[in-house]
Amino acid sequence: MELITVILMICLGKATKIFERISWHLSTCLHLREGIDYKTTTILLDGRRVKLELWDTSGQGRFCTIFRSYSRGAQGILLVYDITNRWSFDGIDRWIKEIDEHAPGVPRILVGNRLHLAFKRQVPTEQARSYAEKNCMTFFEVSPLCNFNVIESFTELSRIVLMRHGMEKIWRPNRGE
Repeated sequence: MELITVILMICLGKATKIFERISWHLSTCLHLREGIDYKTTTILLDGRRVKLELWDTSGQGRFCTIFRSYSRGAQGILLVYDITNRWSFDGIDRWIKEIDEHAPGVPRILVGNRLHLAFKRQVPTEQARSYAEKNCMTFFEVSPLCNFNVIESFTELSRIVLMRHGMEKIWRPNRGE
């Protein structure tokens, strides 16, 4: 059985490029409207196929109303900032408030993007990790360019979502296994 997990991504700064160089397969990629892209892919999670529906928002303030609409169905949220751009990290606070108001209790992960540019870092790893802990989030730093921790961040969020909803109890073997 294939389970579906709906993930909303809020990307700030150059973090919107997180999918540009990912080597895993995106089944569907649609640009729905300004500020929202829809992507699907399937990952293996503990030997089971999980279909991810990714709603990728740009994270800009003018898209807050779009976020309010799309957040209703989100089962997990990735908050992605650019480690080389302090402004993008500072903008996470505003999004946390939006999430708390419009999608309370939805699991979220803080993702520092562009790790391959660590020599230009403006957001220290420990500061981001501490911020994530304070806000009950798991934390990853990723590099799509090096294919480092990208799949792992989605896999971990999917695992949290499925455990939270008790869906691990309804998993049945995939056909063809």
